[in-house]
Amino acid sequence: MKVVKFGGSSLANGEAFQNAINIITADSDRRVIVTSAPGKRFADDIKVTDLLITYANTVINDKDPHAIIEQIISRYQEIADYFALPAEKLAPLVERLQSLPDHPYPNNNYLMAAFKAHGERLNAQLMAIILRHLGYEARFVTPREAGITVTGTPNNASVIPETYAALSHFSFNDTELLIFPGFYGITLAGHIATFSRGGSDITGAILARGFNASVYENFTDVDAIYSANPNVVDHPQPIAKMTYREMRELSYAGFSVFHDEALIPAIQGNIPINVRNTNDPEKPGTLIVPDKDFQASDIVTGVVSGKHFAALYLHKYLLNKQAGFTLRILEILAKHDISYEHMPSGIDDITIILDRNSIDDQLVDVICNEIQEEINPDRLEWIDNYAITMVVGEGMRDRTGVIDDILMPLAQKNIAVPMINQGASRIAIMIGTYDKDADEAVRAIYHRFFVN
Repeated sequence: MKVVKFGGSSLANGEAFQNAINIITADSDRRVIVTSAPGKRFADDIKVTDLLITYANTVINDKDPHAIIEQIISRYQEIADYFALPAEKLAPLVERLQSLPDHPYPNNNYLMAAFKAHGERLNAQLMAIILRHLGYEARFVTPREAGITVTGTPNNASVIPETYAALSHFSFNDTELLIFPGFYGITLAGHIATFSRGGSDITGAILARGFNASVYENFTDVDAIYSANPNVVDHPQPIAKMTYREMRELSYAGFSVFHDEALIPAIQGNIPINVRNTNDPEKPGTLIVPDKDFQASDIVTGVVSGKHFAALYLHKYLLNKQAGFTLRILEILAKHDISYEHMPSGIDDITIILDRNSIDDQLVDVICNEIQEEINPDRLEWIDNYAITMVVGEGMRDRTGVIDDILMPLAQKNIAVPMINQGASRIAIMIGTYDKDADEAVRAIYHRFFVN
């Protein structure tokens, strides 16, 4: 059995739906289908999820939602019209969308989660209706029916282990297609809670593990995962095969093709992931596999840079002699619910790297003031224009001189490197640069390993 997930751009309109249906029906092993909400049909279009967020805010603010409801319905109506679907078959979707404000919600966060989740829910229901209309045996399955249970906050949920036991006992026949909405699960109290944005990837991986799939096929709008961002490097090399941990390292710094949290259920179930193009399904795409017995064909698999970082630099003489010094800093961060990304250090220095998107300027001043009072460093500096470049490859583990090969082209381009860090796995080297140099750093490193 294969689990197949389609992204929002792969289900944006009727033609995209038809492409997806052609893919589903071309392989009898494709039995479990996961849908995203309809994405953009053109550059300036609005995703259905964003329309649903507007709908939720309209209800929260006690405004008339009629116009936004009609706009959302029109997206599903367009798809239904493409398949000449009778109006009465779309009626249950319209009724459910209109009745969303009437449901009881513990608070507005739960309301928002429920509204957002309906982009996927309605699309899955519509996919099942269309497949049956075309003569296929298809069943729409909700997370509640399947037992996909979650904990956490309403808009950032996590699946619980009992889900996999429920899926292992889920009953279905040998010929039907099971159509699941992505992006959400059901809390223990019975409410809808969504995974983080892009969470349909997570649903697909949960189902792949729960049904012990032979492969999890993730269809999107690119031919493969590339060794560098095509917006930074012209025509980068596609990656034919990579490991889970390579994907995890690259996703962290900016590879956005595949949701990094979705790797976890797949890793736990040892399920290979195949990222493929809905518009060109004959291409093999990129296969993501366990690292056991993996034979790397290249030294470096990918190079990516993230510009959404900042750094807090502290210098204090004899820092290494002061017990609990780092703990006191971390306690200040924890008090303000700030997690740090990395903490390279020397005998008198610590650099704390943070996600700039998770901290505003006011909070920066607060934590800097508290660190100054608590630690009294000789120097305290906030670096706002930080970038991290990840150089990743299983082939780096047993190769000497890789760091020289990375740093030399940066030196030739006069790119400053305020931080370098290599993890114990030896498959990733992290380079800290300033954000103005980040793209040039990626191009220089890519050229060294892939062009030369």
